[in-house]
Amino acid sequence: MKKILFLPFLFLLLAGCSPSASVLPIEMMAYNSLSKAEQDLIPVSPKDSTVTKEDVTPGIESLIDSDYHKEQVYAVVFHDTGSNASGNLVVYIDLDKRKVVGKWYQDKK
Repeated sequence: MKKILFLPFLFLLLAGCSPSASVLPIEMMAYNSLSKAEQDLIPVSPKDSTVTKEDVTPGIESLIDSDYHKEQVYAVVFHDTGSNASGNLVVYIDLDKRKVVGKWYQDKK
């Protein structure tokens, strides 16, 4: 009788630990890809960023990995990371949300 009760419990325990449950939010994946100096530029939290889906234009294509061949990427803009010489830090993530494909500083506006 104990085995019958144990198997459903084990199944529920394993189902709760599925790989999809441990996927990082996009902004945290972008933050983790930054150097310590770049992380120090973020004044509040990595959550204080904007995530958008961008078309891969020729301008973006020149900033990302040449092996990336999809038509769109996620762009994570970390606010208030710009300086007098450059704009905010942007990190590009592939659509599968598994890999950083590029980063750069926006042009100062």
